[in-house]
Amino acid sequence: MNTAYLLIGGNLGNVRENFCKAIAEIEKRVGKVSAQSSLYKTAAWGVENQPDFLNLALKVETDLSAQELLATVLNIEKNLGRIRREKYGARAIDIDILFFNNAIIEEENLKIPHPLLHKRNFALYPLAEIAPDFFHPLFKKHISQLLAESPDNLAVERLIE
Repeated sequence: MNTAYLLIGGNLGNVRENFCKAIAEIEKRVGKVSAQSSLYKTAAWGVENQPDFLNLALKVETDLSAQELLATVLNIEKNLGRIRREKYGARAIDIDILFFNNAIIEEENLKIPHPLLHKRNFALYPLAEIAPDFFHPLFKKHISQLLAESPDNLAVERLIE
């Protein structure tokens, strides 16, 4: 059994509904969601002239390989209306693989741990909520420490629902 940490994000359409649909598809096609963070809101990162993003992190137990997981989440994104137009642009849904076990994967289409995780508060905050003591295999630091040292100054708001 493999453990993956995923980040779901979006800022177009009914984002909350898309998240619910994505989580249901992940449960059906990937594996058991064993932890889910709160919902977080932040200004767009990368391309600033767009609506705020919502994000949440998941811990998922799966029998899939990392490549199978990638193919599955890309298919889920596509089925939920993801259209790739502009890097860091607005989107209905985005599902990123942050970690896969403690693996370090450097393939053309897949880099794990996610290479920009340590620079993105919108990913670190929800991940720190569900896995503060997870040890980053490249930086040799816990997620809580990476969050404390993050160079990102974008504010992240935890939404209480």
